[in-house]
Amino acid sequence: MPEIIVIAHNIRSTHNVGAIFRTADGFGISKIILSGYTPYPLLDKGDVRLPHIAEKLEKQIHKTALGAERIVPFEYQKSPDLDGLRRAGFRIVGLEQSPRSVMLNQYKSPEKLALLLGEEVEGINEGLLAQCDDVLEIPMHGKKESFNVSVAAGVAMYALTTH
Repeated sequence: MPEIIVIAHNIRSTHNVGAIFRTADGFGISKIILSGYTPYPLLDKGDVRLPHIAEKLEKQIHKTALGAERIVPFEYQKSPDLDGLRRAGFRIVGLEQSPRSVMLNQYKSPEKLALLLGEEVEGINEGLLAQCDDVLEIPMHGKKESFNVSVAAGVAMYALTTH
């Protein structure tokens, strides 16, 4: 199974963040990097948020994570350090509909990858998308054009850990 880090960048909903934590635990994801304005659980040290805000976000994330936020290692970064991940041997893989995307079911996972997720409505911004080594797209068969970000993350985690 490949080593996978999930990068949740500019995810607005604490419920989506919690669901991503819970799903990441289920698929053995090694770490989650929360970046941009993505809410994150309490940090062990160096948490600069006002305590009442940090505690409120912790409770909201816990509602869907159900403790996975205490199991899956995570860190917060203002901007995701894609170059640092690349230097550590990770292939940066965006999950987005794009002219250069490859269908998820046709992608062979490398040994180490960082799966980049973008915001709920607009997806991954162009600047970050341009920095991705690969871009993956989930085949859609219905009338809607996309999945909820936490659902898409789950579909991708499943596919990337099984082939």
